[in-house]
Formats: sequence, C-alpha cells, structure tokens
Amino acid sequence: MGCEKEYHEIFHDLKDKLQFHRPYENAIGSNSIPKNKLIVSSKMKRAAVLICIFGGKEGELRVFLTKRSKNLASHPGDVALPGGKMDEGDVDDSATALREAEEEIGLDPCLVRVVASLDPFISSNLLSVVPVVGILSRVEEFKPVLNADEVDVIFDAPLEMFLEEDGRHKCVEKEWGKWKYGCHIFDFEWDQRNFIVGGLTASILIQAASIIYQRPPSFNQNLQDFSQLQRTLNSIN
Repeated sequence: MGCEKEYHEIFHDLKDKLQFHRPYENAIGSNSIPKNKLIVSSKMKRAAVLICIFGGKEGELRVFLTKRSKNLASHPGDVALPGGKMDEGDVDDSATALREAEEEIGLDPCLVRVVASLDPFISSNLLSVVPVVGILSRVEEFKPVLNADEVDVIFDAPLEMFLEEDGRHKCVEKEWGKWKYGCHIFDFEWDQRNFIVGGLTASILIQAASIIYQRPPSFNQNLQDFSQLQRTLNSIN
C-alpha cells in the first residue's frame, strides 16, 4: 500500500512538471532544443523512445537503457533508449514507444503509466524523435526478454546522473560537414561493465532530467550543442 501511494505521488509530481514545463534555457546549451517553436517537416519520418522511470533501492529515480545489437545496420553497439519508428497502426507517440519497448526488451505496456511526451528531437538521419516519459511502478514484475536481433544488453542508470559533473561526463567536439558542435558523453559502470551514453540519447536524458529535477546541469557548454545541429538539419530538410 505504501509503495502504491509513493508511486501515485511520483506520477502526479512528474505529470505536473512535464506537461506544463518551461525548459531551462541553459539545460543543454544556450541554443537548446527548440521545444514548442520547433516546426517539424511533414516529410520527416517520426519515431518515439521510452524514458521508463522507476524507483531505485535508495529512493532515486532510475531509467532503463539498452545497448543496441552489433548486427544492426544503424548505430550498432550504441547505447539507446527503447524505441523506434512509428508504424501506421500506432495511434500516437506513446503507442510507438510502448510497442517498441515491448518488442525490444519485453516490457509489458500494462506495467507503464505514461506521464507525458516531450517536444521532438531531430536525429542526424532526419528522424523526428519524440521522447515519451513513463513510470514503471511495479519494477519487480518486469522480467526483461531481450530481442537478440535488436538488443544485446539492458541496464539502468540514475536519471540525476545526466545533470552532474562528477567525472563521468565530458563534452567532446565533433563535426557534421563544416558544423562543429559539442557532444555530451557519459561513462557509466553497471554490473562491472562500462557503457558510453552519448549523442541524441544523452541530449534527451539531459533535457528530461533538467525538467524533472527543475534545475540545469552542473556542467557548462562551451560549444554549440547537438540540439542546435538539429535545428540546422530541420531547416534544410
């Protein structure tokens, strides 16, 4: 009963923050995700990812991540959030994210309470990616079943990690054409294995964490970040 009450409070707290959020301008750089002003081209394919949040043993909020199969044609071996492209049968972004999570890691959609969808991110291959935030209240009932064709590993990380400058974070300079931008990278150890969280996944989690914890990250951004590159990609599409 106490656990259900706790998650009921978490659900409504996150719902209030995420549905009526005003993202911090410095969350991931002064030129952050264009939020409500972002105009996504109708030619752009749509995708959704699931930010599945649950409570850790110390009461912290944690999020599930996957390491993509090395056999995939797109981003093999990268760390990602469960998700993928929208199918014609998906009624909305939440349906896409939940369907993909079930296909990739065996997460029963009935166990997830969707809180809200964040504004879309634009991937480097011109996908409009919508982050869908959901709460897994009965984490003990989730028994991962990995789709070996798509996922090699599932693990979890503390959400607040994506706001902290504690030695696990760095920002490296990258180039796209003539465009130089900063890419956030987090080096995380789980079950005696090291995982690198970077690129679009890192940007999404920084933004989500900044909204949920109501504060910007502790690290500074010296270069225009990946989200500003997204705006350029959108403008030329």
